[in-house]
Amino acid sequence: MMSFAGDLTGPSTALPHFWQHTVGSGHATLGLRSDWQAQLKRTHDELGMNHVRFHGLLSDDMGTVICQDGALLYSFFNADQIFDFLLSIGMKPFVELSFMPSALSSGPKTVFHYRANVSAPRDPAQWAVLISRLVAHWCRRYGVEEVRQWFFEVWNEPNLTAFGSGKQSDYFELYRYTVQAIKGVDAALKVGGPATADNAWVSDFIGFCVAEGLAADFITTHHYPTDSFGKPGDDTEAQLSQSRRSVLRDEARTVRREAGTLPLYYTEWSTSSNPRDPMHDDPYAAAFIVKTVLEANGLVQGYSYWTFSDIFEENYFPSVPFHGGFGLLNIHGIAKPSYRAYELLRGIGTELLPVSGVHSTLDAWLIRGDNRATIIFTNFALPRHPIQTESASFTLTGAGSVATATLRRIDLEHANAKRRWQQMGEPEYPSAAEVAELHEASRLCEEIQPFELTGGTLRVDAIMLPQSIAAIELTC
Repeated sequence: MMSFAGDLTGPSTALPHFWQHTVGSGHATLGLRSDWQAQLKRTHDELGMNHVRFHGLLSDDMGTVICQDGALLYSFFNADQIFDFLLSIGMKPFVELSFMPSALSSGPKTVFHYRANVSAPRDPAQWAVLISRLVAHWCRRYGVEEVRQWFFEVWNEPNLTAFGSGKQSDYFELYRYTVQAIKGVDAALKVGGPATADNAWVSDFIGFCVAEGLAADFITTHHYPTDSFGKPGDDTEAQLSQSRRSVLRDEARTVRREAGTLPLYYTEWSTSSNPRDPMHDDPYAAAFIVKTVLEANGLVQGYSYWTFSDIFEENYFPSVPFHGGFGLLNIHGIAKPSYRAYELLRGIGTELLPVSGVHSTLDAWLIRGDNRATIIFTNFALPRHPIQTESASFTLTGAGSVATATLRRIDLEHANAKRRWQQMGEPEYPSAAEVAELHEASRLCEEIQPFELTGGTLRVDAIMLPQSIAAIELTC
């Protein structure tokens, strides 16, 4: 039995729900689909997500700018349709300015199934004209006070050759023209970068902007865990217990120091960068999300999970209901364990209390809210590292006013629609009745949780399967 302890009446640290700031999607044109829109509205309504970010807003399939008879023709209609929808459901765009319209590109290099052009602009001044016209159009259409609440992020992962030359100098030149164009429309609009993979270029980007007198209103970057954190036997259990299980926290701490006082937004992160990883569909992802999000408190202003839906087509559009896609929801809108993890997180309070107790795979958090508190246990380990079923106990002082306790679990047997799909024989095209059954299997179920209360001290226990979450809500 592993024991944790906390004091319900003790001093707290603020826990803003920064994970609700933004959520990712794949490709701009998906925003014109009714099923994408329905899933995003549900993600906003149920999980509280406030912004959405996606690639390719300027790509040819959006029709933003084309060349006809030697003249550039601009059309912002499709972009407006998506942004109109976002505002109608209470969301806002986190505008990723990508990729290069062919009419402006310096070469034919493309990426993804939808052939997004990732070349530099042939004439940076023409790129600046596009950005200026587009942003000015939005300020007229939606009002400048509205657009000042948006975020403009320049490009996507420019340090990778998949998305351009991979050279800082090329990206910095693109940023220069972009930020000058946007600020030329309205100086209060928020612009940032460097939108890099793997926490790269942050210090260099800030140094460039300072040296050149360019605005950088916020910092963005991305990170994903990799398979390079070792295998059992590579290190001592004590070293494995925290550093490798908390790698994203440790990276975010470094970037936080580099960013200084600038707001820091991770505009992509996930359990894996593999677009077909079974872990995305498993309880593993849920435990990873809860642990990683709570460990990021105080380090970031936004933490955008990639992505909210398996309606996604960077490589192809899938038909298998559980194919390891990035989404919190699958193509049928069935909630994965990862979606339920965010549902649990939305319901917690905003005061994080200290907890004592250290274990190689178990963690515990205590969060206080209005007339309630939540104890969250996770039992998590990275792939290929030891993990087993554990018994966890929490002793809570200052708990004399607690009246009831309820338990919600995410594990192999709970809120796990993929497991039920496997038991069905993994149908590629499930019937309406099967989809309904999978929706039911995905639900978070609430149970009465027994507890002992003696002289103002409460004790509650939980059995934790590998890669699992248990959330115990106490009402006062």
